Amino acid sequence: MSLRWGIIDTWTITKRNLNRYIRLPRLLVFSSIQPIMFLVLFNFVFGGAIGGATGVPGGKYIDFLLPGILAQTIMFGGVQTGIGLAEDMGKGIVDRFRSLPMSRLAVIAGRTASDAVRNLSVVAIMLTVGALLGFRFHNGLLDAIGMIALVVSFGYALSWAFAYVGMSVGDAETAQLASFFFIFPLVFASAAFVPVQTMPSWLQVFARNQPVTQVVNGARQLALGVPSGGAPWKSLLWTVILLAIFVPLSIRKYKKMA
Repeated sequence: MSLRWGIIDTWTITKRNLNRYIRLPRLLVFSSIQPIMFLVLFNFVFGGAIGGATGVPGGKYIDFLLPGILAQTIMFGGVQTGIGLAEDMGKGIVDRFRSLPMSRLAVIAGRTASDAVRNLSVVAIMLTVGALLGFRFHNGLLDAIGMIALVVSFGYALSWAFAYVGMSVGDAETAQLASFFFIFPLVFASAAFVPVQTMPSWLQVFARNQPVTQVVNGARQLALGVPSGGAPWKSLLWTVILLAIFVPLSIRKYKKMA
């Protein structure tokens, strides 16, 4: 019964967070505008200079760029998990949840689940915009679905990591600043926007082996058929590692706060 009620409580919190996007659709709109701007600007500003060096079929920069923008987008989406939890804590909403006879796991699990749904919606919007700019899947429907699942699952794992950050710092502004401290080096020192081999040799070591590069290369392999040295499996391994570390840490942190 405890497992059953834990699932029901988690679903209730998930619906509560999703209903917020229904009542305030501008939240979803503005969370989509920034990655669309990145996609359009990077494609037209850097496409002419980088397109031929990407190694993707046809040499189109948009095919190379979109998986990287998707990885960046789900990372920014993960930040919203920490900010949202810190905001709920500051408003006293989490204290109200603690006073109810409900699962302690539900507050965090419901938040991460709803943010995964939001990430999936934003990814769908980005793929639509990418298609308008010329992006095409080259590796079949199943691999296209696999690419979306790979990116969204990594974003789900990141949501747990940033949930821990949000609960640790305690307020929304600090949660945002603390999260970007980790995001910027991982996103920009990766294969998201440029080939790793164009970077200085000392930076290539970090860029090739960090999780964002594995996710981006894995997404490119599934979407375009570009060999990546097993990057899809490596990115799944990173996802499992992040979940194994931050799920128990987040639950323990929440219980200590209660």
